[in-house]
Amino acid sequence: MKSFALPFGLLVVLSISLFSLRPASTWTAPQSPPNIVLLFMDDMGYGDLSCFGATGYQTPNIDRLAAEGMRFTNFLSAQPVCTASRTGLMTGCYPNRIGMYGALFPRSQTGLNHDETTMAELLKSRGYATGIFGKWHLGDNPHFMPRKHGFDEYVGIPYSNDMWPTGYDGKPNTDPNSPKNRFSALPLYVNEDTLKLVQTLDDQSEITGLLTRKAVDFIQRNKRKPFFMYLPNPMPHVPIAASAAFRGKTKHGLYGDVITEIDWSVGEIMRALKANGLDKNTLVIVTSDNGPWYNFGNHAGSTAGLREGKGTTYEGGNRVPCVMRWTGTMPAGAVCNELSSTIDIYPTVAKLTGATLPDRRIDGHDLSGLLLGKTAQSPRTNFYYYYGKNNLEAVRRGEWKLVLPHPGRTYHAHPAGMDGFPGKNVENHPHPLALFNLQRDPGERYDVQAQFPDIVTELQALANTAREDLGDDLTKSPGLNRRPVGTVPGTASAK
Repeated sequence: MKSFALPFGLLVVLSISLFSLRPASTWTAPQSPPNIVLLFMDDMGYGDLSCFGATGYQTPNIDRLAAEGMRFTNFLSAQPVCTASRTGLMTGCYPNRIGMYGALFPRSQTGLNHDETTMAELLKSRGYATGIFGKWHLGDNPHFMPRKHGFDEYVGIPYSNDMWPTGYDGKPNTDPNSPKNRFSALPLYVNEDTLKLVQTLDDQSEITGLLTRKAVDFIQRNKRKPFFMYLPNPMPHVPIAASAAFRGKTKHGLYGDVITEIDWSVGEIMRALKANGLDKNTLVIVTSDNGPWYNFGNHAGSTAGLREGKGTTYEGGNRVPCVMRWTGTMPAGAVCNELSSTIDIYPTVAKLTGATLPDRRIDGHDLSGLLLGKTAQSPRTNFYYYYGKNNLEAVRRGEWKLVLPHPGRTYHAHPAGMDGFPGKNVENHPHPLALFNLQRDPGERYDVQAQFPDIVTELQALANTAREDLGDDLTKSPGLNRRPVGTVPGTASAK
């Protein structure tokens, strides 16, 4: 099927899911459960795929997945920052429920608590082979690394690819006042061993190809049993770099080249699935951890008109592209405009594979009814927009979003940077109370609280529910149902 890009307005304004319903019979996991391929990009914006309106380059492989599966237009990251978003993906929880927030730095003494059950552990209980190829970022201490959290094998970097002692020009940092002085060379691991040190932009340019080859090899080696293959690509998080085969190939500069290579990677994985006879029994999910890091200018992506970006709880920070495909099981060419989130992937995968959810509370909702075409309505009606350690910055119910008063990042006060160098951004800009109707105003530009006081009251009550459950540092609410972060045994914080 030929792929095509719909205008942004059509993507976000439609209020119904465009697929046919199947009989609402009870669905049970098949005797041969599906393989799970989860492709998670870093800082890829809502408008960075051609099936979501990108221009200047094409993403034909991801577009093909959308044409053969379902494109989600109202899909939210758990939080708009690295570690927190990955926590939500791997556990099905709001990250602040389990003490994880922000972006962990190298040599952190905290990480994902072993009392939590990761998606890898969930699937291992069903006999799945599990592999991760890419950025982990849930704790780089050996106590927290992927093979301690359910993965059989790991190839990748332990945290973000800018956590290295290299300047924005790709040369060794010489500024004695630079925060990069805290970092050592970026390690590329195979399980617990260092394969190599990533020290230059040329080294960075090899990462996408290397991870792709390792992922394809994993698929080939595990084709006779169910597997979970997780590829959290370290890019297009800065510093971006494309291999020689893709450099200079698009009209959108280096950023377009990087996205094109990522799309090539998706195509290689899809070809591997087909070549090994796995194409029709694999659920493939493509999405992103948060929106673009806007102050990097032409080295950052697009929100397609959504407000702000990474590090903010406006839609440009939280709303991300998402495509899912399970050939022959999911309806093809479907568009789902229902509210959904990365934290919903966890219980959805559990349902589709017959895995038992942990006894501990999670926050995700099972979306299998949407995927299987049994319903047009999402089980998710609300969403809590947290940021920082535990700041409740907005709440959502259906099309309505109430932004709560908070200090936070804005990209509007200064011009963006260029060619890998960041512009300035303001971190403690005051954001006042505001009400937005996201169906009519996805760019969050028109505050309508004066016209809809009853909706404001309703959403303030929802915010109070969130504070009672999860807490809120902005109102000094402790929350009743938070769980501790993991700590390295023997440290003061572990006692």
